[in-house]
Amino acid sequence: MGTISREIRSLITPEGELRLTLEDVPVPVPEADEVVVRVEAAPINPSDVGDMLGPADLTTLSTARPEGRPVTTAKIPPQFASRAALRTGKSMSMGNEGAGVVVDAGKDAEHLIGKVVGAMAGRMFTSHRTLNIKDILVFPDGVSPKQSAAAFVNPLTALGMVSTMRSEGHSALVHTAAASNLGQMLNKLCLADGVELVNIVRSPAQGAILEAIGARHIVDSTAPDFREQLTAALSATGATLAFDAVGGGPLAGQILAAMEAVLLARIPPIGQYGSPVHKQVYIYGRLDLSPTTVPATAGFTWGVGGWLLFSYLARIGPEETAKLGERVVNEITTTFASRYTREISLAEAIDADTIRSYARAATGEKYLLMPSRG
Repeated sequence: MGTISREIRSLITPEGELRLTLEDVPVPVPEADEVVVRVEAAPINPSDVGDMLGPADLTTLSTARPEGRPVTTAKIPPQFASRAALRTGKSMSMGNEGAGVVVDAGKDAEHLIGKVVGAMAGRMFTSHRTLNIKDILVFPDGVSPKQSAAAFVNPLTALGMVSTMRSEGHSALVHTAAASNLGQMLNKLCLADGVELVNIVRSPAQGAILEAIGARHIVDSTAPDFREQLTAALSATGATLAFDAVGGGPLAGQILAAMEAVLLARIPPIGQYGSPVHKQVYIYGRLDLSPTTVPATAGFTWGVGGWLLFSYLARIGPEETAKLGERVVNEITTTFASRYTREISLAEAIDADTIRSYARAATGEKYLLMPSRG
């Protein structure tokens, strides 16, 4: 009998119930250009939480252990059933990214046995994963799976934001929910690359997190003088591009209006349509599910759009993606280092109380799944 892997599975039943389970699955024998990785660390990203829980009502989460293993269930509110329609009845493997040690390999990849590698290939919330060598990053000796677990989603997102800024002709950035792990990484990247960055946070405590790593422009959206703070930071940096993790509500519009005010102060408009300089907000998260609103004071030359990492990588192609990956490998313990607040096992990851903790998406908190533990 070959290797058996234990993995997290998520199922939404036709009756409107979410079921999270641990399943034993056979690990495919590696082909010539494949490796088997013992997955030792995988970050729980917001996108993973969304995939795992779907539109479930978290107040209905409940965990039982009918055969010694946890089975967690929750109700899908009827009004959200349509959002789950495409995945209803399909048991789905979880986990976008992770890292571990190569324990078996095909004949063309035997030189990788014992190496620490990472992948963003899906199905990484599992103890063992068979992967093609073109889908992995190989890390230098001395880099641990824990250090390299989050080598894809946050690092490539940060690099993609800076690359998008340059390719679209902007010179500085604005980032919301900026004290997150991604926000801290983006700050380190911008400091290293000489890019001005305006950080919008939601509390003085979040601002302190960024001050500690050297962030230059920090604006608190809960402060009475938020608009004045934001306008001053935009004036100092000249930022005309923002990446917004909040999504709904007035924040994106407030950013655009402040950008317009700065532009108008520098070059008064000739006509009635405001500044001719394009201002752009990309929404890449939805912490607020309400509609996005933009005031008339934003002028007429602006855009609000969506930005997704996987779409961005598909657009730039495998060659450019590989170049980004090389930088991540070289700076995984510096610019792209991640910090975790708690390490958990597969069983803990589907426990109702633990889910409630990491699903809060508290700024600065990140859970690391240790699939081979226990």
